[in-house]
Amino acid sequence: MEIAGYIASVFIGITLGLIGGGGSILTVPVLVYLFAVDAVAATTYSLFIVGTTSVVGSVSYFNKGLVDIKTAVFFGIPSILSVFLTRMLILPAIPQQILSTPAFTITKDVLLLLLFAILMVFASYSMIRKKFYADTAHSGNENETVKIIFWGLFIGMITGLIGAGGGFLIIPALVNLLRLPMKTAIGTSLLIISVNSLTGFLFSLSYIPIRWGLVLSIAAIAIAGILAGSYLATKIDGKKLKPTFGWFVLAMGIYIILRETLLK
Repeated sequence: MEIAGYIASVFIGITLGLIGGGGSILTVPVLVYLFAVDAVAATTYSLFIVGTTSVVGSVSYFNKGLVDIKTAVFFGIPSILSVFLTRMLILPAIPQQILSTPAFTITKDVLLLLLFAILMVFASYSMIRKKFYADTAHSGNENETVKIIFWGLFIGMITGLIGAGGGFLIIPALVNLLRLPMKTAIGTSLLIISVNSLTGFLFSLSYIPIRWGLVLSIAAIAIAGILAGSYLATKIDGKKLKPTFGWFVLAMGIYIILRETLLK
């Protein structure tokens, strides 16, 4: 199972490099089901793995002039605030046992996995559908600013709660609200993901023990994957691959829901 986990780690990076998101959708299931890490720790490990991998990917895009620093800061500040509040206040406040009946018990780990699976289903929809992205200039009106702040807070909460970078939500916001070109949106998304994820990881060190050997080895393999993915992104249109990856994510989300409920 661990060998399969290390192989899957390559695809975490490739996915991030090609489409600017989706890597964290793979990371938590890989940690939980292939490396037998409990869900709470897996969300923390995911923050480090996705964060460090995204740093490398964002550098590659930055060197090509495909990162909008101003937008990353503008989007990232509310995200970091939300990550902090979620990791320090909300996540520790969730009880270990949520609900217990004769049929099944919902623990904190099960709750996080179910939330993650629901996120995967929504993420798959955004990947499968053919979305039209407008090319008109960004108007910079107040309504769009409020929407960006809201998205930043929402994505920060997702990142903090279940260890997902939220690239599949960040990229549509950058393209549709701020009218960034797709490749610039991917590079900027990677920078936002890296900052959100690594700050969330740092906020978790006080109460989550880290298996550094496992985390660093997966991160190293994922980094090799994102370098390959960033190179492939110059040869392949990531948008063409998103629907296929979306169907895979949908199947994974349904599997997790069934495994944590009916198949328990």
